[in-house]
Amino acid sequence: MSALAAAELVGPDGQVVAADLAERPIALAEAKAQTRGLDNIEFRVADMLDLGYPDAGFDAVVCVFGIFFVPDMVAAVKELWRMGKPGGRLAITTWGPDLFEPANGAFWDAVSDVRPDLQRSFNPWERISEPSGLREMLAEADIYNAAIIAESGTQPLTSPEDWWAIAIGSGYRGTLAQLDAEALTYVHEKNMAHLDEHQVRAIATNVIYAVCAK
Repeated sequence: MSALAAAELVGPDGQVVAADLAERPIALAEAKAQTRGLDNIEFRVADMLDLGYPDAGFDAVVCVFGIFFVPDMVAAVKELWRMGKPGGRLAITTWGPDLFEPANGAFWDAVSDVRPDLQRSFNPWERISEPSGLREMLAEADIYNAAIIAESGTQPLTSPEDWWAIAIGSGYRGTLAQLDAEALTYVHEKNMAHLDEHQVRAIATNVIYAVCAK
């Protein structure tokens, strides 16, 4: 969505490159671009750490909910920063605190019941889920002038099944794929029962934005 919005903003005289490791998001974005008549986007299934572009090749570099998937976030930021022109911008979006709560806690409690070895004690975005942590990580990449904004948000749930759709369509799917049929049914049913019992009608989707001027 950020690539599509960027393409609309820069207009026909601008050019956008959309890159992702996963083929399906790229295919979906390309289809949406065709529907909107946007022909100023190049779509690539590629690693953002190995795109092969020269130094200072872009006016803006945007990373949306992706920086925390890289084992070395500092190295990743340096690579993104390298591709920005002097006077350009680097924008990074990451999750804020309490992501998907209260459903998140119920999910991992249920997973722990059937597969304790899959229980996560740490999520990769937690290091940068507060403005101070994000600012510290950027400083390690020698970026000190970031404007950082924390924004509170919630995602409404019309039913507990909405949460399950989010879980299987996100990084939680990797955990669910490791469960056998019986364990998967247990985790699903326990999640639904918990959300129903506590009348959960929304989950937290807090976000942090950082914009760095080069």
